[in-house]
Amino acid sequence: MQKKEEIAYFSMEVGIDSRIPTYSGGLGILAGDTLRSCADIGAPIVGITLMNNKGYFFQKLDDQGNQIEIPVEWSIDDFMELENINISIPVEGRKIKVQVWKYLVTGITGCQIPIYFLDTNVKENSEYDREITYFLYGGDEKYRLYQEIILGIGGVLVLDALGYKNIKKYHMNEGHSSLLVLELIKKENEKFGDRTTEEIIRSVRNKCIFTTHTPIQSAHDKFSISLVKEVLGGYIGNNEIDKICQNGVLNMTLLALNNSLYINGVSKKQQKVSSSMFPGYPIDSISNGVHHIFWTSKSFRKLFDKYASNWRVDPSYLRHATLVPRREIMDAHLKSKRELLDFVNTKKNIGMDIDIFTIGFARRITKYKRFDLLFNDIEKLKDIALNTFPIQIILAGKSHPKDFDGKRTIKNIYNIINDLSDHIKIVFLENYDIEIAKLITSGVDVWLNTPQVPNEASGTSGMKASLNGVPSLSILDGWWIDGHIEDVTGWKIESAPIKNVAADTNNFIGSNSIYSKLESVILPMFYSNKKKWTKIMRYTISFNGSFFNSKRMLQQYMLKAYSI
Repeated sequence: MQKKEEIAYFSMEVGIDSRIPTYSGGLGILAGDTLRSCADIGAPIVGITLMNNKGYFFQKLDDQGNQIEIPVEWSIDDFMELENINISIPVEGRKIKVQVWKYLVTGITGCQIPIYFLDTNVKENSEYDREITYFLYGGDEKYRLYQEIILGIGGVLVLDALGYKNIKKYHMNEGHSSLLVLELIKKENEKFGDRTTEEIIRSVRNKCIFTTHTPIQSAHDKFSISLVKEVLGGYIGNNEIDKICQNGVLNMTLLALNNSLYINGVSKKQQKVSSSMFPGYPIDSISNGVHHIFWTSKSFRKLFDKYASNWRVDPSYLRHATLVPRREIMDAHLKSKRELLDFVNTKKNIGMDIDIFTIGFARRITKYKRFDLLFNDIEKLKDIALNTFPIQIILAGKSHPKDFDGKRTIKNIYNIINDLSDHIKIVFLENYDIEIAKLITSGVDVWLNTPQVPNEASGTSGMKASLNGVPSLSILDGWWIDGHIEDVTGWKIESAPIKNVAADTNNFIGSNSIYSKLESVILPMFYSNKKKWTKIMRYTISFNGSFFNSKRMLQQYMLKAYSI
């Protein structure tokens, strides 16, 4: 049966439900929020992603803070239906069979859109091939190339097999899926064999959209030409492989850039950084957003229903939060905070107090995010808590299994927690996921973010916090450059570009700025001027919550990318 969908949205990971472990962090959460908003407005879209039979990983921490990665055990058929199709992808002289699972996302009006999860765990495949879709971002270079072949090439084949004949746009959310252009070129050649190569490539380019996220060169997937020829040699000829490999390397980002009519970054700052990384490409900017209903706590949903009745359909109505009585804002926050602290105290038996100022910080833990910047001067932090006002801190995050710097950071944080236990209550919550993120972003009193400029693509956790009236204390990078108004929506942390100063000096600048803002501005206001504090909470919702949402983001994609 021919389907009506005109947009195919490809993403290596999709975070749609905490019980479905097919995401690792921000990229997958963004994809999930995007598809939720598509369902809300009934967009003609279909999602394509990989199944992760064993998840990203389940995180456990031992008594010394060593991260232990455990496979996730879950039942796919509890959440999805298996489609009655099987496709085969020719790879390295054999064919890999792929089965497809369908998950339906339901919008606020009942409209449903499908997400298709591609799965190689098929009995006809070899043991190695069955494991291609076991772990998100797992394995070696060859394993990763196989995964991206399944996603990109396999995704196009799956859409054909499912009857999607009207796809007008193929949206690549990051470069992992960019091999789809090879399958599109093959399809065009089969359909229009009389066209020139240039005409075929132009036709494919007109169908492709590319969103680039990470501003860090090392995070853009690259594969050696020898590996590409070994794996894809039976799929396309060596001449074609030579064309897509520059200087002996297949750069997945460059493949997407060279074959996309519309390209965008995910914040104004990141667009500028990406343009400097990839000069000559017309990179636009569409700032990320989060799904406003999904990330708003129950107490604030009830409050918004009362004072901004149309906010669920149109989140711009959240600008009316400035009219909500301050007492009701604080009451809603305390209900969310109580829910978070009950969870923390049950898990950790630490006795956190609802009256104490609570800092929240939860991210993927890797070097440039500077997860330990708050603890750069432990004695100073201790002095603030003892001699200014008390604080308590809630942390969470995972480090990639091969990111040894990140894993050392977690271990160091564990030592710091022990050192400060007599002075500051600090917890590190294991296995950070969607449900924990919803609790922290709505329940803390301030959201901390400390990336090294200019490495933050966008950041969305602070956006989630803003929907719940939680202001940010953050480095001016990514989205916060546009969301920040000092003493109105939150506070900036001073920073200097790492190329201008030594890393230790920059860390000193950043941590001192955090301590100064806490000591002289934030803590005195929280404890002694609740009127001003709740005013900031209202502005956070009104200014940032009303704009940094995925419905506004999707509307911009519809106008700028999908309609061209």
